[in-house]
Amino acid sequence: MASMKDREKAFETKFAHDAEMNFKAEARRNRLLAAWVGEKLGMSDEDTAAYAGTLIAADMKDAGDDDVIDQIMADAAKRDATLDRDELKAKSAEFLTRTRAELMDEG
Repeated sequence: MASMKDREKAFETKFAHDAEMNFKAEARRNRLLAAWVGEKLGMSDEDTAAYAGTLIAADMKDAGDDDVIDQIMADAAKRDATLDRDELKAKSAEFLTRTRAELMDEG
């Protein structure tokens, strides 16, 4: 019986760790996206730093990445800029892969 409780506790601990690592990876990804979008839209360094916070907050609205992509697309439209949604999704995936690898290396 104790081994079952130990396994349950280990599973819960791993689940919590994985959720935390995923949150960190997505937050880092959003900062990289903000820098990439900021460069495309000609934002200042200060505006880009603030924009990272906007994207992190947008990511908490709904599950998945569409809320971040939608936020970026809307913000680009407000600046009369055009971004390619597919390129944006590809960059998002690239940055998420990178940030997950970085977190694994930090270990």
